[in-house]
Amino acid sequence: MSPTPPGPYLTDPQKHEHILPPESAVIGRAVECDVVIASARVSREHARLRREGRKWFLEDLGSTNGTFLNDERIPRPMELRDGDQISIGEVIFTFHDPDTTTRENPVPDLEVDAAAGVVRVNRRAVTLSPKEYALLAYLHNRRGQVCSKDEIGRAVWPEYEAGGIFDYQIENLVRRLRTRIETDPANPQLLLTVRGLGYKLVGG
Repeated sequence: MSPTPPGPYLTDPQKHEHILPPESAVIGRAVECDVVIASARVSREHARLRREGRKWFLEDLGSTNGTFLNDERIPRPMELRDGDQISIGEVIFTFHDPDTTTRENPVPDLEVDAAAGVVRVNRRAVTLSPKEYALLAYLHNRRGQVCSKDEIGRAVWPEYEAGGIFDYQIENLVRRLRTRIETDPANPQLLLTVRGLGYKLVGG
């Protein structure tokens, strides 16, 4: 087994390693590219990975079929993180940066796009049930604030005032949401329990 490359590199579906040049790398169909993909769905110069300081960015070079980061087409240059998946044509590469395998900030990166109804954790879209999304949206609008079970019940269950919702249902919903958004649901870092008072969402 080959030793781990010293700097950032890509792995393809066959686990081949493509070590990136110090400053930038072009992926495309042309033989002059740093990483060549022989596919009609790939433009001659399709995408570029470029370094800015200690960070690496992925940008599309006006390709016909687009460049995808973690299954979403990128409209502009996007910062890369260790473990990101880059899709070009039919090929999916994984970006590796040994310098960032230990994150400075271990808290998951939560993004709630209310207009689109999309939730991303560490820039990967997650699927939530309607109740899970309603709970997250409510807490996100009040992030940093402690929300009681009564407040959550009224916000998420229309029938709450009639007395048909119990604490265990709210607790179970919180538990399910944690499995979707937390790296380690048993040790939550985003959706916190404030003993005796309720729940609080931090970050995002």
